[in-house]
Amino acid sequence: MSGGPSIKRTRVPARRARSKVGLPGPTASDTPFRPNVLPTNAEAGGQAPTLGEVGLSHFVPYLLNRISASWNANMQDTLRPFGMTTTKMRTLAVLSVMPGLTINDLAVHAVTEQSTMSRTLDALEEQALIRREARADDMRVREIYITEAGRALFGRIWPRMYDMYGHLFDGVDEAELRQLIGTLHKVLRNVHAIGV
Repeated sequence: MSGGPSIKRTRVPARRARSKVGLPGPTASDTPFRPNVLPTNAEAGGQAPTLGEVGLSHFVPYLLNRISASWNANMQDTLRPFGMTTTKMRTLAVLSVMPGLTINDLAVHAVTEQSTMSRTLDALEEQALIRREARADDMRVREIYITEAGRALFGRIWPRMYDMYGHLFDGVDEAELRQLIGTLHKVLRNVHAIGV
């Protein structure tokens, strides 16, 4: 899809710590790909390769977990001065673009358990950062909205978050990023299809 906004690159200040959970040893860019990177052999009745044969640096779930862990560790440092947790931040982030979600939908989009989301919403409501309203056509359903105070707080966090986001793609051009996003959407659809 053309015409979308490009990622603005800004330098992370030197005082900001690099990822605490960085990928150790050789990365995928340092190690040549092995033949048959796509896991099709086992599906065709062949023997599945060992993890050692695949290599951690080529095993996508491992890479995604490392990226996620590093991102969350750095976000915790960024959020600490605001008295926020990553779950609270994700909740405000989702509601800032998708207002009126139910707790079930919000838990899915914020990538957290419903029980954790319930406690998070209680805390955010006490801070007057979100509000819950009964749905007009079904009073049993509660919709969740970000308040002006919540939007203002997220507005203070977002520039730092976006700066970190841009730094993830140092050395990555626009075409590579678009391809990565497209590939991740395909993988996400596959994950949903197999019920993971």
